[in-house]
Amino acid sequence: MNTEAKAGQAAFDSAATRQRLPPKERREQIVAEAVRFFADVGLDGNTRDLAKRLGVTQSLLFRYFSTKDELLEAVYGTVYLDRLSPDWPERLCDRGVPLRARLIAFYSEYSALIFQREWMRIFMFSGLAGAALNRRYLEHLGEVILGPLLEETARLTRTARRPIMEDVWDLHGGIVYIGIRQHIYSMPAPDDPEEAIARAIDKYLAAFGIGPQD
Repeated sequence: MNTEAKAGQAAFDSAATRQRLPPKERREQIVAEAVRFFADVGLDGNTRDLAKRLGVTQSLLFRYFSTKDELLEAVYGTVYLDRLSPDWPERLCDRGVPLRARLIAFYSEYSALIFQREWMRIFMFSGLAGAALNRRYLEHLGEVILGPLLEETARLTRTARRPIMEDVWDLHGGIVYIGIRQHIYSMPAPDDPEEAIARAIDKYLAAFGIGPQD
């Protein structure tokens, strides 16, 4: 078989494989590639170029997502909401465990999920574009994670100054910045993020007189 014939057969086989994908798998494939695509080019990337990456027609994309905004919603769910463990709020409020241990457990798990290229780049692109995705995510995070964390901190505080939400955001932002340095600025980051996370948590707790066993 000559080169052209082989290429034609490969294209035919690839197309046949694509056609055989069940709808659920096809949708998952589109979303997974969309995550990588928007992380590479930003949220201004168009569906025509995404379809080329997938090796499918643009009309097939619209069969699963009627608009680009609908596709971005699926990306948002995959990158952000699906990575929030449903048991984190309960574990953060488990007063049978010292607050320091709770924070270290949470941020160790959380950082492992977000210190990734796709998460960081889509988050940055979304913020620069003024998209609602960031605001919705941060509002949700504030409600289910950071708000309860503030309450737990206030309960144990031994200093005259009471913690405010800005203190919690400072802690959270400082930890997230470790991933930003690595995946946005391409700067050296700690070999062991957990050590840096522990230092940030200890500094935060010490500011309110909270000990490691409190």
